Amino acid sequence: MSDRWNAGVIPYAEMGYWQPDYVPKDTDVLCAFRITPQDGVPPEEAGAAVAGESSTATWTVVWTDRLTDYAHYQAKCYSVEAVPGTPGQYLAKIAYELDLFEEGSIANLTSSIIGNVFGFKPLKALRLEDMRIPPHYVKTFQGPPHGLVMEREYLNKFGRPLLGATTKPKLGLSARNYGRVVYEALRGGLDFTKDDENINSQPFMRWRDRFLYCMEAVNRAQAATGEVKGHYLNVTAATMEEMYERAEFAKELGSIVIMVDLTVGHTAIQSMSKWARRNGVLLHMHRAGHSTFTRQKTHGVSFRVLAKWLRLAGVDHLHAGTVVGKLEGDPNSVAGFYDTLRLDKVAADPVKGLYFEQDWASMPGVMPVASGGIHAGQMHQLLHHLGEDVILQFGGGTIGHPMGIAAGAEANRVALEAMIKARNEGRDYLAEGEAILRAAAKHNRALDTALATWGDITFDYESTDTPDVVATPTTA
Repeated sequence: MSDRWNAGVIPYAEMGYWQPDYVPKDTDVLCAFRITPQDGVPPEEAGAAVAGESSTATWTVVWTDRLTDYAHYQAKCYSVEAVPGTPGQYLAKIAYELDLFEEGSIANLTSSIIGNVFGFKPLKALRLEDMRIPPHYVKTFQGPPHGLVMEREYLNKFGRPLLGATTKPKLGLSARNYGRVVYEALRGGLDFTKDDENINSQPFMRWRDRFLYCMEAVNRAQAATGEVKGHYLNVTAATMEEMYERAEFAKELGSIVIMVDLTVGHTAIQSMSKWARRNGVLLHMHRAGHSTFTRQKTHGVSFRVLAKWLRLAGVDHLHAGTVVGKLEGDPNSVAGFYDTLRLDKVAADPVKGLYFEQDWASMPGVMPVASGGIHAGQMHQLLHHLGEDVILQFGGGTIGHPMGIAAGAEANRVALEAMIKARNEGRDYLAEGEAILRAAAKHNRALDTALATWGDITFDYESTDTPDVVATPTTA
């Protein structure tokens, strides 16, 4: 390392950022990057460059490194392996000292890991595939304001997925008509309705009017059904002051849940999370805009990483894929997302795209939300792929029902309860799913009509984001 201090430009690998013998410590933050180097750039040098540019390095030797314990603060690329079946792509694993990050700050964590390096010229493309956040760092974050267990206790709803719907059309309704949709959907059997990501405070419906009519609808539906109901009131706004004002008004009206969009940014999300815990209100996160950087397999940030950041930042709900709906969602990848959000300890499983184990140190779990092109005819598939702790949101599959909104909600509730009953009886509900739904539909016109309308609708397209490792078939 004596050459480390020669003036000029020295390859990153020779400056100590490539350390194939390094054994990560329990306290290290670990990252797995998919790297596509430019022609002529050795993969080890590319991995070292990512480690350097996301920690302490710059493009030339600087004498001020001598004023620090530079070897301590350098990130270490300790593994580079070719990605199977994809020439020119490599998986680089990099370890970061815990001292490099501010406690409890997603803004600092992300600025450090992805702040500058994604525009680095020696790389054709770069994707952050996975992270391990050590318990030592996890414990500096609040996490979800309430979490899975507490949410079910708030709602007094157990033993089944929750049901929701996005108000449609999401733009253009007056506040009064918007509230009518909420009432009909909740009265018909849903647990939640919601604002969508682009409903804020437009000229056709200002936020205060929407909140008033929606909460009137929630209260009427609760009185009619005897169940706890909610509507995700979107408090997203241009400034934090306005967001706090909207959240406070929602609380004054008795709302059990508010919503923010991912586009408000990490600092705003953490601020609203602390408000939600302080005020006993659930926080719904709409992942608006995530596909701009999560969907493509060679460049960006995987959604599994975003899911980890948002669990740390502290949200109670997060849209996380449906597998069978209209939006991107490979079955194995989505299973990895759901494990990341719900489990306390997540084992490494490359088939699910999980490169590291993750210990959440008893941090509450996040309720995944499935929405986008799903309908009652898919209930057996949804329960199979997504499990019980999930919110199933049928927007068009509720509000588009030929018999009306309440009938659409009723169809979803009957389909769900029929499938849960079959599961609890020990039946093979996935294989028998269509028969179970048809049998239930004989006694419920709303479900029968829903199946006749949407029963054969599917969205079968090849996923663009799939794990690199496939399950190996086994023989009994």
